[in-house]
Amino acid sequence: MNGEIVLVALIIIGLLGRSPIITTAACLLLIIKLIHFQRYLPVIERRGLEFGLLFLTLAVLVPFASGKMQVKDVTAAFTSWTGWVALFGGAVATYLNSKGLDLLKIDPQLIVGLVIGSIIGIVLLRGIPVGPLMAAGLTALVMKIVQFIAGKF
Repeated sequence: MNGEIVLVALIIIGLLGRSPIITTAACLLLIIKLIHFQRYLPVIERRGLEFGLLFLTLAVLVPFASGKMQVKDVTAAFTSWTGWVALFGGAVATYLNSKGLDLLKIDPQLIVGLVIGSIIGIVLLRGIPVGPLMAAGLTALVMKIVQFIAGKF
């Protein structure tokens, strides 16, 4: 019963915060629980991130498939300063994601804070959740900075 209460609370928070993603996700999980399809929850937990990243990647690649993005647009990424900054940003983001994955392997209970922090970011800051790996990567970076500063004192 505890899980259902949390999901209902998330639905209310999502509605109050005007976050259709949180509301929909919590509704779907509550329906899965109420119709006794809990056996699928481990699959969703294990593969949900992969499916989410798949759909996110599909959405990003649609302009290539639809012809809205041409080869000249790709070459612009290598010939303009903004393109170089975007390439650098993508490389740094993937590096941080790997550090986040390492951190979650070492300290898996951090996922609770990451999830609650993501909900706060969605509801209060109108953020978009792209996954716990980036949140974990930023957490790992902040932890390294704090450890570095603490080591100086």
